[in-house]
Amino acid sequence: MSSSSSSEDRPRPSSRRQRQLERQGWQRRSLYDEPRLSQVVEMYREIGFQVHLEPFNPEDEPGCSTCMAIAPHLYKTIYTRRS
Repeated sequence: MSSSSSSEDRPRPSSRRQRQLERQGWQRRSLYDEPRLSQVVEMYREIGFQVHLEPFNPEDEPGCSTCMAIAPHLYKTIYTRRS
C-alpha cells in the first residue's frame, strides 16, 4: 500500500491578513453568505464571543472556491475570540 497525503493533512494556506488577525487572538471559524452568515454571527455573540467579519479571500480557502470567486462580495469569513 502506498501512502498519499490527503487534503486534510496539508496545511491550509494563510494570507498575511489572516496571520495578523490570529496574532490579535482571533480564530478563523467559517465562511458563509446570507442568510446563514447572520444566524451564525448571532449565535457566536449569544454564547459570549466577539465576532469579526472579513471579506472572502480565495487564498484562505482550502479546496475549490471557484463558485465563491464568481460573487466574492456575498461571502464573509467569520473570526471569533472570547469577550
